[in-house]
Amino acid sequence: MDYSSTINLPKTDFSMKANLNEREPLFVKEWEASSLYRLLREKKKEKQKFILHDGPPYANGHIHLGHSLNKILKDIIVKYNNMLGRNASYVPGWDCHGLPIELQVVKTHHGQPLEKDALRKECREYARKFIEVQKDEFKRLGILGDWENPYTTMSEDYEKAIVDSFGRLVEKGYVYRALKPVYWCPSCETALADAEVEYQNHQTPSLYVKFGLKPNRIFKEKAFWLIWTTTPWTLPANVAICLNPDEEYMAARTAQDEWRLFASKLKNTLKDKLGFEILEERKLQKSDLGSLTAVHPFLERDSRIVFDRYVTMDTGTGCVHIAPGHGYEDYVIGLKEKLPVLSPVDSRGRFTQEVGISEWAGENVFKANDRIMETLKATNHLILVDKLEHQYPHCWRCKKPVIFRATWQWFLNVEKDGLREKCLDSIKKVKWIPEWGIERIGNMLKERPDWCLSRQRAWGVPIPAFFCEECGEVAMTSETIGFFSKMVEKQGVDIWFTMPAEKLLPDGFKCLKCGAQKFKKEQDILDVWFDSGVSHIAVLENPRWKDLSSPADLYLEGSDQHRGWFQSSLIPSVALKGV
Repeated sequence: MDYSSTINLPKTDFSMKANLNEREPLFVKEWEASSLYRLLREKKKEKQKFILHDGPPYANGHIHLGHSLNKILKDIIVKYNNMLGRNASYVPGWDCHGLPIELQVVKTHHGQPLEKDALRKECREYARKFIEVQKDEFKRLGILGDWENPYTTMSEDYEKAIVDSFGRLVEKGYVYRALKPVYWCPSCETALADAEVEYQNHQTPSLYVKFGLKPNRIFKEKAFWLIWTTTPWTLPANVAICLNPDEEYMAARTAQDEWRLFASKLKNTLKDKLGFEILEERKLQKSDLGSLTAVHPFLERDSRIVFDRYVTMDTGTGCVHIAPGHGYEDYVIGLKEKLPVLSPVDSRGRFTQEVGISEWAGENVFKANDRIMETLKATNHLILVDKLEHQYPHCWRCKKPVIFRATWQWFLNVEKDGLREKCLDSIKKVKWIPEWGIERIGNMLKERPDWCLSRQRAWGVPIPAFFCEECGEVAMTSETIGFFSKMVEKQGVDIWFTMPAEKLLPDGFKCLKCGAQKFKKEQDILDVWFDSGVSHIAVLENPRWKDLSSPADLYLEGSDQHRGWFQSSLIPSVALKGV
């Protein structure tokens, strides 16, 4: 029996085959021909708004699966809210500045140097090309949005919003310039923000090193502080040894007839690890510790004894080598103890003449580890060399190891006016999906350092600062930034690179310190995370998009943005708007 003839099925003209590879392009064509997005906006303009603010993808290639997931999820939510009767508009955007585009353009010239204005022009064309490529690819996914009027971080109105937002942060005292260690990529030759660093397995040397003692009243025989380091190349910048003020320290006389000083808690670990026999022990009085100044193992320099509770007893010797030019905690201790900040390393990660040993100049710091170990061995300051496999910071672009390097950079102070605490309080007023998102971003906010805003590149929004040619004083005021902002509104930020300094300053402007009128321009650009981080001002508060308003109802991005765009949006928003 043919059971199909017993079933009462509906009659339809629909084809049995979806034939989507032919039909989908027709749907998209029909939507465009009828201006469907615009018709929806006109029909919904009096309705309650629902604003999903688009985190901008980077305009540097064809879309991939991650883009598809991101845009389709957003499209489902926008269409769903429209079907609920809300005015759910969708303005797509693109991130256009920054190193990835600059590197792609440089590659086409096979490493040959380009003038800044020519480089920027080619970068702009490159970004423009891939905006159109990605736009067509997003449309093909069936995404409905304001494709004729998207936002781009390189448009004049957006660049003006970046300059204005930065100017308001300067006015409120959040921005400062300092010689400070930051993540530095020697391959890309630029500072990196926390969000631009990823951790990968990396093998480094693990060294136990002796620092001799200056003549003192406690030890008449040879005596040495023991330190442990996994970055031998930072030893030329050593200026101190840090001890924990709450821990007990001891001296052990060894079969080599020398005293070795370390934390008492680590005695058994060090004895086994370093294989030395203890012939005599001596407890060190806390009042004596600070007087036992160390001597650098291969440079003519003292190494002060300082104290901080950040020194732990889980690894090492309890005596931490301090180089304020090459580590954040070291830098903080250096500020407290007024230690010099030495950083004898250039932008390509090579030792400079300031390293103290002339034949080391020009050597890559990672390759110099072997030279340093040879020197330590030859001077009898090396006790043990081991290998350590651990998570080490790498550049998110070139995937190569980065270094901590002290350079003059611009920072946003996350401690000023309790900004960090205000941000932590603000995230409690946001609904996070899934709920653990608040814990993820909260933990990152608690630990994050000040935001390094400057980058040593050409393709981006310039930091609108001037330096007096007479006294070196920085000139960056509400007046100078406001003047530049008005010029940007009409001509874009490229004028910074093509016009002389005097044309970019108000008539008759004088140095506030010495009264001189000759200035040179800052060469650094703003971090591209700042570009996209102020999109809630540049887009949601821009009258160009009448259906938008601030704040947005939803930011929808991948979990990596708890570290990236969510933070770079949150911090300026709380600093400038209090929410």
